[in-house]
Amino acid sequence: QVHLEESGGGLVQTGGSLRLSCAASGSDFSFNTMAWHRQPPAAERDFVAYITSGGSTYYADFAKGRFTISRDDVEKMVYLEMTNLKPEDTAVYYCKSRGLDGVSYWGQGTQVTVSS
Repeated sequence: QVHLEESGGGLVQTGGSLRLSCAASGSDFSFNTMAWHRQPPAAERDFVAYITSGGSTYYADFAKGRFTISRDDVEKMVYLEMTNLKPEDTAVYYCKSRGLDGVSYWGQGTQVTVSS
């Protein structure tokens, strides 16, 4: 069982930055692929970025060059650094963990609102 808790969301102006954090509990964190997804208002949940246990990263096209995912296996934390934020980045951002057994866990989400 993995418990995930996101934090760091808030209200920011266009062009601003935010750093989201995801605190994980449970064993085997270092083996898990961690990801961020987001769900804009009245829209589907979309993939943002993931980072593997080996540190390889992959980003959605809209995130490339603006967002950076990182992890700290000692602290069991995952981060999403977001820069040059745009109103279309407004969404609830979710942390996701997927273990070697293929089972995924989600956090409750943190709201990011970018004002124009």
